[in-house]
Amino acid sequence: MARKQNSNQIYQQVVGELNSGNLKPIYYLFGEEEFYLDRLLDLFSKVIPPDQKDFNFDLLYGQDVTPAQALSIARSFPMMAEMRVLIIRNFLQLKKGGGDDGTPGGHINDFIQYIESPNPTTLLVCIDEKKPPGNTNVGKAFKKNKNVGFHQFERMPDYLIPDWVIDWVRSHHSKNIEPAAAQLLAQFVGNNLQLLSTEIDKVCTFVDTSDTVSEADVKKIIGSYREYGAIELKDAIIARNLEQALYISEQMLQHTKSDTGELIRTVGFFNSVFVNVWQILRLSEKGVSKSQVQSELGIKNNWYFNKLWDDASNFRYAEMPRIFEALLDADRAIKGFSTLDSTSILFFLVKRIIG
Repeated sequence: MARKQNSNQIYQQVVGELNSGNLKPIYYLFGEEEFYLDRLLDLFSKVIPPDQKDFNFDLLYGQDVTPAQALSIARSFPMMAEMRVLIIRNFLQLKKGGGDDGTPGGHINDFIQYIESPNPTTLLVCIDEKKPPGNTNVGKAFKKNKNVGFHQFERMPDYLIPDWVIDWVRSHHSKNIEPAAAQLLAQFVGNNLQLLSTEIDKVCTFVDTSDTVSEADVKKIIGSYREYGAIELKDAIIARNLEQALYISEQMLQHTKSDTGELIRTVGFFNSVFVNVWQILRLSEKGVSKSQVQSELGIKNNWYFNKLWDDASNFRYAEMPRIFEALLDADRAIKGFSTLDSTSILFFLVKRIIG
């Protein structure tokens, strides 16, 4: 059984189709990961040369047009050009009823006929956060018809973010980034790809004359150049060194501008760490080999995977419910469901994780 593609792989596939000109006549793009939806909207918008755009490119928003108006544009032929592009953002919000000018509005199911027989000179791109309901005729048509590139962009899981950073730095900045630096970026920023790409832009601009981004470069740019941070705290916790972990926790809170912000970042970081640990232990419990676990998780970088594997080896699968309960309690305490102060919240969390 083929492994399900992640959002980055799907994005690269669609970009490949764009670059080769081997495009489907219709695309339906949806999902929570707006980073890729926005980038593909921009790329599809550039299919038509600037001097041909006035009459051959339309970006519509579903809430502003009816199905009949959109289909009228899709069925029309390009003017002094080989093709036209129609992009409909918020597709599922297409207006019901007639248009503002009194024209018939049609119904979203009218797209079924178009899907079956699309205009060969129009590229129709439909974008929405949601997929059309699978139990509707139009939903089935979008999903199953060979004329449609039907792609879902889900949030990238935390454990794939360091690989994503390495690939993004290489493909968009023609540089290499040390695995430890990629891990630091992923752990500091999280899985918000838009924020990550912005931070990567900053770092790569800073090291403009160098071919490699180091861990020190990342620390300088993202403002995390402190003696102790979440990674040092993680190492102490993994080693079950309670005294060192509590000392680092105290230092982190003493050298931050916002206790609450520091706690939110730290709890989020440890949630990501232990989701990775849980994934590895869960598969290991089933007798899956180390190489198979790496393949199952889809982590390409050996350095990063070996680091995760070493971290996981210090815990037992049976400990995971207790650790996730501790993280949940800390998250609730930060949000005001406790009278504990910041230091107590972090100390208590560290003690519960170490056990």
